[in-house]
Amino acid sequence: MDINFQTTKLAKAFNEGTQLETSHGPLRAKKIRTRLKELRAAQSLQDLAPPFSPPARCHEISQGYRYKRMSVDLDNPYRLIFKPDHNPVPLLPNGGLDWSKVTIIQIIGIENTHEQKNKKSIPA
Repeated sequence: MDINFQTTKLAKAFNEGTQLETSHGPLRAKKIRTRLKELRAAQSLQDLAPPFSPPARCHEISQGYRYKRMSVDLDNPYRLIFKPDHNPVPLLPNGGLDWSKVTIIQIIGIENTHEQKNKKSIPA
């Protein structure tokens, strides 16, 4: 699968040297790199769909968002947040996301998805 980033700054943080360790610590940085490898290795999101997703637990978190958002677990309670980077987003006839046709994603950031107030992506 192809991976894009929401901003140039985010791409730099994820792809250059030790910025992830500095921003998130060694444990989360290692988990981020592992999840990125898993995402890149997948042909489509279908490869990560339940029941194939543990321990990453890839799932939709679309409530409250205009576009479908997805996440994979990092270290609890943090998750890597991304969205399909297709225009239009591939949907099933019932309006759900067609995971088998999502082959490009855009990384949005890292979130503590359990924080209800002011949910905001944490730059890497």
